[in-house]
Amino acid sequence: MMDHLANTEINSQRIAAVESCFGASGQPLALPGRVLLGEGILTKECRKKPKPRIFFLFNDILVYGSIIINKRKYNSQHIIPLEDVTLETLPDTLQMKNRWMIKTSKKSFVVSAASLTERKEWISHLEECIKHLLSKTGRQPCREPAAPWIPDKATDICMRCTHTKFSTLTRRHHCRR
Repeated sequence: MMDHLANTEINSQRIAAVESCFGASGQPLALPGRVLLGEGILTKECRKKPKPRIFFLFNDILVYGSIIINKRKYNSQHIIPLEDVTLETLPDTLQMKNRWMIKTSKKSFVVSAASLTERKEWISHLEECIKHLLSKTGRQPCREPAAPWIPDKATDICMRCTHTKFSTLTRRHHCRR
């Protein structure tokens, strides 16, 4: 599916356009065999409130960042190797619909799509890329993902140790082992 796009001029141009949107603050993304498969805006659950983020799916990595000017300027580039990714669909909440968790050994976080169809497409494409990459490299998927960030208002105990109850004297924290 994706191998026929590798090393083509159109693919190189698309990757160069993504690199230029991140500017000097981003890392180079062009590598032999790397293919840009898709992009879109997803809502990422952040510390204080959900925020829109731009996501780029490549055949071997997932890149996301903050939107400064849509289709023109992004910053805070994050690169996630797909061989370290596992996915988990999540139920809707009152605030966010069409959610799923992206879990890696270093960081796990929740994103949501604008529609159920969009969520299904993202998950399907991600799973296909992960499966293809793992079969190519012979690696195993991430066995112990990092604990996801839980918004402060969502819990009154530490989600990792489940012993510490937060109060005015015991500040909120999340054990990361």
